[in-house]
Amino acid sequence: MTIMFNKHRPGPPDAETPPRHIRITDLDAGYPGRPVIRQLTADIPALAMTTLVGPNGSGKSTLLGVLAGVITPTSGRLRYAQGRPPAFVPQRGAVGDALPLTARQTVEMGRWGERGLWRRPSRHDREVVDSAMARLGVTDLAARQLGELSGGQRQRVLIAQGLAQQSDLLLLDEPTTGLDPGSRERITVLLTDLVADGTTVVQATHDLEAARAADACLLLGDGRLVGQGPPEQVLTPTALSRIWQPA
Repeated sequence: MTIMFNKHRPGPPDAETPPRHIRITDLDAGYPGRPVIRQLTADIPALAMTTLVGPNGSGKSTLLGVLAGVITPTSGRLRYAQGRPPAFVPQRGAVGDALPLTARQTVEMGRWGERGLWRRPSRHDREVVDSAMARLGVTDLAARQLGELSGGQRQRVLIAQGLAQQSDLLLLDEPTTGLDPGSRERITVLLTDLVADGTTVVQATHDLEAARAADACLLLGDGRLVGQGPPEQVLTPTALSRIWQPA
């Protein structure tokens, strides 16, 4: 089934090898008076780690927002494999420090789509939240205020919130930006483990080291697709020089 901008109605899986989780065709997207993505056609492989790579302003976050359903395209088609709606983990800066939320309350927000905003958490909800927090190693942070956490701790709490949505498609916007090397490595290992357990992961990044460790990448420049495929084939000096200008 071809889906016109509906991110929550699944289409049938494609009978191809490797299987696709998402097919993007002739996509245009942006903001009022400011187009960002232009005529982009690409595939996101299933059960793999895909990175959206490019410099600031290349369209990574916009494309991720379209995939998450928070940005409506102006034209084009999206086709999803069978599965639940995607889980979206925004940049750490998109979640305000002023909100009086504990780490556990933040993770519990991942259950709102399943049970609604005003219903009390069920036993199943609590079990899912417990499992997500344990998986990300943040159980001991449950009572801490989100704004009090370090960058790495906060990012793991936000990923636990995404995991609590129990989706088979996890979308992350710059999950390791601004973190120390130890925190970056820990999150990379966690995401790799999620893929091994059956989750398709897509992350936007300008970190070439993280991009080269992925299974696949989409290289973006000025809102257009420059290349797609395995990192070693896409992230070549020639391709990178086309989109990254020397400082």
